[in-house]
Amino acid sequence: MSDGAGQVAIDLVRIEGGTFRLGSEDFYPEEGPVVDATVATFELGRHAVTNREFARFVDATGYVTTAERPLDPADFPGVDPANLEPGSLVFTPTSGPVDLRDWRQWWRWQPGACWHRPSGAGASVDGLENHPVVQVSLEDASAYAAWCGLRLPTEAEWELAARGGLDGATYAWGEEPNDGSRANTWQGRFPYRNEGAGTGGWVGTAPVGSFPPNGFGLFDMTGNVWEWTADAWTDGHGGRATSSDGEGPACTCGCSPAAGPRSGPDDGRRVLKGGSHLCAPEYCLRYRPAARSPQTPDSATTHIGFRVAR
Repeated sequence: MSDGAGQVAIDLVRIEGGTFRLGSEDFYPEEGPVVDATVATFELGRHAVTNREFARFVDATGYVTTAERPLDPADFPGVDPANLEPGSLVFTPTSGPVDLRDWRQWWRWQPGACWHRPSGAGASVDGLENHPVVQVSLEDASAYAAWCGLRLPTEAEWELAARGGLDGATYAWGEEPNDGSRANTWQGRFPYRNEGAGTGGWVGTAPVGSFPPNGFGLFDMTGNVWEWTADAWTDGHGGRATSSDGEGPACTCGCSPAAGPRSGPDDGRRVLKGGSHLCAPEYCLRYRPAARSPQTPDSATTHIGFRVAR
């Protein structure tokens, strides 16, 4: 379809609505309890928004992403303004085994990192046009979707679509763990040795469509990049209060830092779905439809992207 601005064609897949089992009680506490969720028929992007597609949006609108904007000195009293230049979080492999309880071992704040320089100044997305765009905040993703006349999916829509008709299955393809051929996830010892996934031996993001689609014809619904949804974070599916008041659980997924450098505890976190190329079974088994992670809306990292819905 062509968007309302007439700028880009987006391949949307129709997902029939219905009632399905949302969540899981077999892995992490924030995924439970399993509840019946009913979703109306909707459409979802066949793949995550790519660098090429996002570039068209930026070229047409002049949009400046969150990671490209200076940090507000008022949020960092006493800090030298010279240290508040724009930037974002970049995954950096360690030289060997580290304490996996501390995600700061493998994430660093990198000045200059943004969607077209994912790893910082000197980097580029040249040659990565068909990779999912990363280093995008919730605001960035929402702005792109609005430009297209679309929106972000809800968590329930996203999970229904990710299951591809396999209601209650552990993975988007069934019950067998990923051997590197089904999704772009970490292959090796996290966070220092990644042997690469897929026929391309991908380390980092892979081009969209590099791995088999799920039962609905959707690509990379798990692995490759975490994806923004429109829903506020809750600490489970049982109607408990959201954790945006600072009282919910910290993110147990160290591959996805739970709070960005621009936010405090009252951060209005949103739900990320799908896991990423950093998910390793020995540490973060979140390349599953039921998996979810909290993220502050202004956060942008090298493994967060999004897809659009209608």
